[in-house]
Amino acid sequence: MRTSFLIITFVLCLQSVFAQKEGESAIFSDKHGAIRGYDPVSYFTAGKPQAGKDSITFQWKDAVWHFSSIENKNAFAKTPEKYAPQYGGYCAYGWAQGYAVKIEPEAWAIVDEKLYLNYDLSVQRKWAKKRADYIEKANTNWSKKKH
Repeated sequence: MRTSFLIITFVLCLQSVFAQKEGESAIFSDKHGAIRGYDPVSYFTAGKPQAGKDSITFQWKDAVWHFSSIENKNAFAKTPEKYAPQYGGYCAYGWAQGYAVKIEPEAWAIVDEKLYLNYDLSVQRKWAKKRADYIEKANTNWSKKKH
């Protein structure tokens, strides 16, 4: 019971601090770009997040995406939906709760050829325990959002 209360309190705190505001982009982006400047294709090709270069970028869905190589940029430009993280790059666990929450690029997973990001590694571990349930809830919540 106490654990549930703490989780609910944590999520509500996150909502108030990191929730997407009306009019913000449907893609999580900060001063470094989408995925905090990390290369979305690298998760699939290198099996790990790699920092993108400021000199290799692509504009998609009102966000600047960075890449570690021209090959990765070209792959993304050809089929961005294949490589872009789910839920606009916001935390998959957060969306399961109905909130747009920032992410850390190192907290990630590929499930059924889709990239999912999380707030941090501890949230990712929690998310991984009931991954299928959280993905289903996040998909429902995301589908209700106006993009």
